[in-house]
Amino acid sequence: MSEIKTACPLDCYDGCEIVYESGIKPLKNGHTQGFLCPHLHHYESFKRIEKPSYKGEEISLEKALEILKDIIEQTPKHQLLHYRSHGNFGLMQEVMDHFFASNDNILTNGNLCDGAGEAGIIEGRGSNKNMPLSQIAKSDVVIFWGRNPHVTSSHILPLIKGKKMIVIDPVRTKIAKMADLHVQLKPHSDLYFAMLLTRFLHIEGACDEAFMQEYASEFEDYYELTQGIRIKATLDMMGLSLGDIGDVLELVKDQKVAIVCGVGVQKYRDGADVMRAIDAFAVALGLFGKEGCGVAYLGNSKEAITSPFHTKAKRVSKIDTKFDEFETVFIQGANPLAQMPDTNRVLDSMEHTQNVIYFGLWENETSQRADLVIPAKTFLEKDDIRTSYAHNALMAMPQQKQSEIGISEYDLARYLCDAFGVELQSQEEYLQHFKNFGVQKIDGSFMVEHREEVPYREGFDTDDGEFIFLEELEVMHPLEEGYLHLITSKSPKSLNSQFHREKNLHINASHGFSEGDLVEVSSEHGSVALHVTIDENLRDDCVLIYSGTEGVNKLTSSKHSYEGKNAIYQDVLVQIKLL
Repeated sequence: MSEIKTACPLDCYDGCEIVYESGIKPLKNGHTQGFLCPHLHHYESFKRIEKPSYKGEEISLEKALEILKDIIEQTPKHQLLHYRSHGNFGLMQEVMDHFFASNDNILTNGNLCDGAGEAGIIEGRGSNKNMPLSQIAKSDVVIFWGRNPHVTSSHILPLIKGKKMIVIDPVRTKIAKMADLHVQLKPHSDLYFAMLLTRFLHIEGACDEAFMQEYASEFEDYYELTQGIRIKATLDMMGLSLGDIGDVLELVKDQKVAIVCGVGVQKYRDGADVMRAIDAFAVALGLFGKEGCGVAYLGNSKEAITSPFHTKAKRVSKIDTKFDEFETVFIQGANPLAQMPDTNRVLDSMEHTQNVIYFGLWENETSQRADLVIPAKTFLEKDDIRTSYAHNALMAMPQQKQSEIGISEYDLARYLCDAFGVELQSQEEYLQHFKNFGVQKIDGSFMVEHREEVPYREGFDTDDGEFIFLEELEVMHPLEEGYLHLITSKSPKSLNSQFHREKNLHINASHGFSEGDLVEVSSEHGSVALHVTIDENLRDDCVLIYSGTEGVNKLTSSKHSYEGKNAIYQDVLVQIKLL
């Protein structure tokens, strides 16, 4: 097959464009920058599910579809749950939502990843319009706030060469070692650090007064709120000094600043407030609506795109789903037995579900529990199209090769829609619907039309066009003796529970454990046994267990964030003991 451009399907900031000719190769121009991450580079070498199975016995795809149809027919409509996540980020994945919503079944809402931060952004700005990569490239100073680009967004790296860099992170990451300044703050103290930065920016007379007068006239009330923070006590708890605040301000004054945030800053009950406080610091600097300035988080990947699918349905939480309330659960592109918080609760709940159906690519904890397993096609074996939450490209994903393995989302939906009398247009019509939201730029790139290259040029999307500041603040409390903060960063080897998953607990040597020790890590929710990796890049008040490590979510809570209905993976204190 001749070389045809397509795109990576993975749930990642970069959304790389690639070419395929007997193998996956990076596109040499555009945001892919001519290189690939390890996941995509080795994508075809990872063993996938090749055969459908039922009750542990291999069956044909035809038989699997018959069994699926029979199960759906025999299940009362509100006793069937469709649980879909973002193992594949293609827009055609939602065609399965279309079938289940049209069939009056139950879908999910809430977010395992970024919902709290987005809620805070929307509360302050009125919308979540992301700062695209093209603007980061135009900045003078980049602040990586809880973002580790070498792992989660490596295609930013060529864009930041020669720029001043500040890293704010409890972990001394690779980017932190390269930075002009690393502020190694205490986990879950970002809110207070952001507010103190804003407070001292004002004290030093370095705020963008003209910008705030027009777009943030309530700033004085917010400044008064920041005065409620006891400076010395709070800095002591964070393990920081006034010098750390001064060093940050010295680097950002009168500069084009891009604040690039990761999702770790908002994996807490008050995660919305954290992002809102970071935004407030950006407002005080006057960073919105200007070239090379702004806050990059996760934008709405479907901004300016209208879905053609019917997805209006009764929904239940994706974070604390009660699987045992359903007779049948259809799981797509997800591994809830590893990735949902509070694994012990999830496992007990799923054990009381009569029919668990898994539709996906890889063997994992959930596929092993499932009664019916239906293999999916890879992105190379079907047609799709995708957008990104970090840039504005609209990327076609045409089929690259034939395969007898699995079934695509559209073909499965087609089978079910035909069987149950649900209207469904042709795949070509849906793909064209999405393509109609794109426009080709002068440089040949294809972008989502009506997205702002420099968001908020005319003010914020609130009722009066002004930023809405936080009005309340909870007092920061010291860490309970004997407990450590849990950090669940993304792994360089895996993407959530896909690919090469991590196996160890990372901890500072100051706690007296040795490399390779087997320890029990416990929280109020459960415990897990892991081997120790000594990691001097960590503060001594925290431990790191990478997202996707088997058993890590036995430690986490299934409570939601206060706003945004988000999982709160890092709102957990743990204890460690030698086994």
